[in-house]
Amino acid sequence: MALSILGIAGMLLLESCALNPLAWQPEEKPAFAGKLSLNEKLSTTERIWLNGWYGPEDIVFDKEGNLYCGVHSKEDDFTDGRILKIDPLGKVDVFLNSSAWVAGLHFDSNGNLIALSHKLGLISIGPDKTVTVLASKDEKDRPFLIPNGLDIGADGKIYFSNTSHESAYTVKYGRKLILELRTAGGLYCYDPFTGKVETLLDGTYFGNGVVLSADESHLLMTETEKYRILRYWLKGERKGNTDVFMDNLQGFPNGISIRDNGTYWLGFSTKRNDALDRIHPNPGMKKFVYALPNFLQPKQELFGMILNISQQGNVINALFDTTGKFVPEAGAVKEFNGNLYIGGDIVSYISTYKLE
Repeated sequence: MALSILGIAGMLLLESCALNPLAWQPEEKPAFAGKLSLNEKLSTTERIWLNGWYGPEDIVFDKEGNLYCGVHSKEDDFTDGRILKIDPLGKVDVFLNSSAWVAGLHFDSNGNLIALSHKLGLISIGPDKTVTVLASKDEKDRPFLIPNGLDIGADGKIYFSNTSHESAYTVKYGRKLILELRTAGGLYCYDPFTGKVETLLDGTYFGNGVVLSADESHLLMTETEKYRILRYWLKGERKGNTDVFMDNLQGFPNGISIRDNGTYWLGFSTKRNDALDRIHPNPGMKKFVYALPNFLQPKQELFGMILNISQQGNVINALFDTTGKFVPEAGAVKEFNGNLYIGGDIVSYISTYKLE
């Protein structure tokens, strides 16, 4: 018995040494009040099942109204994947065997599907399904291992985030990033005319969703770990500068998309965890938690949360499923023809919500 206890203690110590966390004191979590008062609006959603696939992290539509999303093979396995195509009647087909989970998706002006592959990096998929690798590394030869969100400017430039250049995505590695709270990955611009990548931000706190403003004077990027949205200026006197667009959010921000009126839909993986906020100032406690076996690890709470935010970063409206029964997460949010299409990292379907 003594040897078993010593063995367990040794394993915990070894596992804790794999984490090198920084202390951080989050601001007090804001209340769900005013325009953020809790509701159950997302309980009216319907589902588009994905034939056993998981993880529609981003959603895009072509001119014919077909929906495209990237998926992976199992709820906790991100090593293999496909791009699915769903027609307006709900028929699900495999559009491309990508052999990897594909996150960000966007059509360019030539009808190519620009995508972020977790194996190849930034790729272009032609109408004939020919795949061209546009960029797999940054200027410092660091690979895009968890490329995440993207948008394309009117001039054809592609803006995208990469959460990490150190490891492919796993649930455990995602937990490590959140607990360590060290910058990784970055925000980038790919110029299709020169074929070069420019690093706009070197190191982010779980850089995630990316969207250009209506006038393309700036872009927004969610930083999941720090409950905030950054704004990077592309034009004007502040060109090249970064500021905080929204801070101290009520949850873990993930995907962000623009509406026709210039406001944004912001999706969340889940709401904030009080226990996590309490241990963030204590690196030793974070090391202990990271070393715990998987069955003792804190689990992501099922909680659907979407905000409509103004061009100035104010909340206009909020949609919730506090039970998580209908929308367990809302990592991807895209509006099309009067409906919201909602996905996430591990869900096996796309939720549809008819806008009022």
